Amino acid sequence: LYMIVDIWSRKIVGWEVYDKETGELASELVRRTVLAEQCTGADLVLHADNGGPQRSATLRATLDKLGLRSSFSRPRVSDDNAYSESLFRTMKYRHEFPVDGFESIEAARDWVLGFVTWYNEEHHHSGIEFVSPSLRHKRADIAILAKRKRVYEDARAANPSRWSGPTRDWTPATVVTLNPEKTAAEDLAAAA
Repeated sequence: LYMIVDIWSRKIVGWEVYDKETGELASELVRRTVLAEQCTGADLVLHADNGGPQRSATLRATLDKLGLRSSFSRPRVSDDNAYSESLFRTMKYRHEFPVDGFESIEAARDWVLGFVTWYNEEHHHSGIEFVSPSLRHKRADIAILAKRKRVYEDARAANPSRWSGPTRDWTPATVVTLNPEKTAAEDLAAAA
């Protein structure tokens, strides 16, 4: 399974199930995804693990042609990308995930298509204030979260005794980082 996820919106923007791993296949998926998302020339970074296809000259040439920068997981760190780890855990723990594997590559593709559709369109993601990745990707989350904020504020105003503190913060996240640099203070605290 090759999968590309936009970590800002959490939307799966590209995927494919192949019977092998190659730089050529990875390159084709990236090219097709960038064109479909109409983000050529954008200042984007493709973060990948350290597999052969992800480090191949073919994929690097495609990234250069598309104007994308590359980033790789830290060596010997299996959980370097919390966004992808969370996504794959969600995938593997879906009740219809076939624990005994797929009967064919076509069956795997059909299952992944269903999962991607559910995840992007129906799944209310906790990391993005319980909107779907597709809504966030289209920036429709801003109006939805503003409406939720008003509903909570109205409920609190109507029944203040039912609230022990402020309402939930429905502010959409504006910045998303992958493995942010620690401050000197955080490094000292971790060392203590």
